[in-house]
Amino acid sequence: MDAYIYDSVRTPRGIGKKAGSLSQVSPVQLVTTLLSALKERNNLDTSYVEDLVLGCVTQAGEQGGNIAKVAAQVANYGDHLAAVSLNRYCASGLEAVNQAAARVRSGWSDLIIAGGVESMSRVPMGIDGSAWVMEPDAAFGKFVPQGISADLIATKYGYSRNDVDSFAVASQNRAAAAWSKNAFKKSIIPVTDINGIEILAIDEYIRANTTIEALGKLNPSFEKMGEMLFNQTALDTYIEIERIKHVHHAGNSSGLVDGAALMLIGTKEIGEKLGLTPRAKIKMGSIIGSEPLIMLEGPTPATKKALKKAGMTASDIDLWEVNEAFAVVPMRLMENMKIDHSIVNVNGGAIAMGHPLGATGCMILGTALDELEQQDKSTALATLCVGGGMGTATIIERV
Repeated sequence: MDAYIYDSVRTPRGIGKKAGSLSQVSPVQLVTTLLSALKERNNLDTSYVEDLVLGCVTQAGEQGGNIAKVAAQVANYGDHLAAVSLNRYCASGLEAVNQAAARVRSGWSDLIIAGGVESMSRVPMGIDGSAWVMEPDAAFGKFVPQGISADLIATKYGYSRNDVDSFAVASQNRAAAAWSKNAFKKSIIPVTDINGIEILAIDEYIRANTTIEALGKLNPSFEKMGEMLFNQTALDTYIEIERIKHVHHAGNSSGLVDGAALMLIGTKEIGEKLGLTPRAKIKMGSIIGSEPLIMLEGPTPATKKALKKAGMTASDIDLWEVNEAFAVVPMRLMENMKIDHSIVNVNGGAIAMGHPLGATGCMILGTALDELEQQDKSTALATLCVGGGMGTATIIERV
């Protein structure tokens, strides 16, 4: 049995600080905005939607207590609608989609809404605590912050400051160009207040005039913390490296933002019954574990696993979306898989538009789907690195 994507929607990304446009919007409201849009856009009989699977990383405060179920209740889809919140760190939104697709393909469910949410202005990253940091067996000699991992990868494989800054400028330019040509118009749902007045309709994190010269003035973000402790932790494991070169900073790393994204996923039969038009088929998904200290190299093995299970090769993929957690992450995948940058993150990525942790995976898959349709291409692959040493990937094919 196949799993089809019938619709894909997302909010704009708001700057994840108190001054950001979405900072006065609750994470539940971000989700219900999209649930309402799915209902209206598809004339959806919500009695057939069985579950809401929602990725969310910082499940505390307003995002705690199974935020998915609260959103399901507020959205008035009906008391029958079950809901679950999950956390696979940065891949949570894509993990939600993959789990929904797996259930549809298995015959366990007919119609599911999946995606993610993160309000980083209202629920700051890290306030939920971390067993990862507090558990001695996980922390001592095995834990460094992700920025140290990014700089470790850059050092190990020879990516210079100019390399990562150049990639960041390209991301900004592509994102600005995408907005100027309305590349996101099919999926973007503006966020409004209770009176229907528009709060935000565009990704507000983009810095369109970014230059190599401007980025060159920024100090490395992780150099001081590395010198205090974490550089040595990394070097004790990667003994072939003499010194870590710190090249990542705020301008070539993903930004903190607020946002949500959802997909409507179901069987062919339920689509026909409800008069829904399928946009794409979810061909395969994968998840892998990887070495937890270098941490961010998961996209390559996850991609290889998904391609192998689908009976495909990298050359079969028309468009790629690789989350720009740090510039070195997509750069490393492109080198490993021998993919040209011209088909990777063609509308920019999280460096330019931000990374709302629990939502990003679903967002980038939706971006890939929209772009496939605009370019009249067939297949796309979305992948993300994951905290603690994991990777996930999803392959879709237009119908």
